[in-house]
Amino acid sequence: MSDRRESGDERAGPERPQTAPVTISDVQELMRRKDEVEAQIKAYYDVLEDMGPLHFREVWLTASQKGVGMNEPLVDIEGYPRADVDVYQVRTARHNIICLQNDHKALMKQVEEALHQLHARGKEKQARDAAEAQNEALNQGQGPSQSQSQSAPRPFAKVNNISPGSPASTSGLQVDDEIVEFGSVNAHNFQNLQNIGTVVQHSEGHPLNVTVLRRGERLQLRLVPMRWAGKGLLGCNIIPLQR
Repeated sequence: MSDRRESGDERAGPERPQTAPVTISDVQELMRRKDEVEAQIKAYYDVLEDMGPLHFREVWLTASQKGVGMNEPLVDIEGYPRADVDVYQVRTARHNIICLQNDHKALMKQVEEALHQLHARGKEKQARDAAEAQNEALNQGQGPSQSQSQSAPRPFAKVNNISPGSPASTSGLQVDDEIVEFGSVNAHNFQNLQNIGTVVQHSEGHPLNVTVLRRGERLQLRLVPMRWAGKGLLGCNIIPLQR
């Protein structure tokens, strides 16, 4: 590794083409390489910590390298190379540590960029899935008439059970709340409970706007479907309203 540059601009490996989409396996490979570099750095620090016995001037000396580190001088007070350490080996270990630290910095940057790309693509997919769910719900129905569009939204489902400590309970939903809007689902495009299930599945970990009627009062709630101690992502039971 003596021909490697001790420069922060050195890359840890060939960069992926910018047009190639990053995959989870790419991130896993980067993490594997990061772990490998960290293990190599530790090994070289161990070299600085303790190299073992040295043979010097026909006398066996125990070279306790503890305290040599990355910055301690390698010459004695008279300017001669220290006799208690292998100066060449220490310099080589220090050089390799610097190179590997640059590799590690470059890998961490690649990991950060890859994770950012994966997250951005995940959000885009979630938005597409939500739009598809809404279109699917609209296509299943006959489409709203002009009189329906001009009329006030009406409830289409009702909450008849809520588990304590569930996401539904945390959002403020209550038993007997009548649902006017559940994300993109409303009375105009609601066909069955699967419409709500599709929206919930595509919105895990993200807030949904839910409008309910409670004793004649219209309320706006924010519900975040998520994993919790109980079953499902909501922790409530919703039934269609019979009109």
